[in-house]
Amino acid sequence: MEARIKPNMSNAQGGDTLDKNNPRINEQITNPQVRLILSTGENIGIISTREALKKAEEAGLDLIEIAPNDTCPVCKILDFGKYKYEMQKRKADARKKQKIVEVKEIKFTPNIGDNDYAVKIKAAKRFLQDGNKVKFTLRFRGREMSYIDLGMEVLRRAQADLEGLAKIESEPKLEGRQMGMVASPVK
Repeated sequence: MEARIKPNMSNAQGGDTLDKNNPRINEQITNPQVRLILSTGENIGIISTREALKKAEEAGLDLIEIAPNDTCPVCKILDFGKYKYEMQKRKADARKKQKIVEVKEIKFTPNIGDNDYAVKIKAAKRFLQDGNKVKFTLRFRGREMSYIDLGMEVLRRAQADLEGLAKIESEPKLEGRQMGMVASPVK
């Protein structure tokens, strides 16, 4: 029988600590008993770790701890290199399917023109349809601070125009010289 080369499983904390990226294999499994699954997928049941290691060696494969439980970990007889490759592929697929929600900002002024308003609402609708959140910021300059009610009216109008497409996450509120509101897409 040929000697198998054991993968180097040491990490920064020490060799015996359980690392999420690298499961324990072969002699690193310290539990006295394990639940064994063969490479074919057949469930053998609970056997001693020594016996499981012997079966893995006979098959010319590694004993890999799949699910580390307190009492009896689940181990599978597989090729460790192939197992690591499959796990990397799964992680890459999960990353591809993940959607990162961005917060897009749209800025208004209290006395915004109708055409400017229409263009900005159209952009907000596009952002919401793409699945992004939209933060509406209304900036007051100079004497415009005396027309806070105009600013509130612009944000309420935007809220009404986006009815059905967005739900308001944070209501319009004044913070210094800015008034803000956040809308998120409706699923």
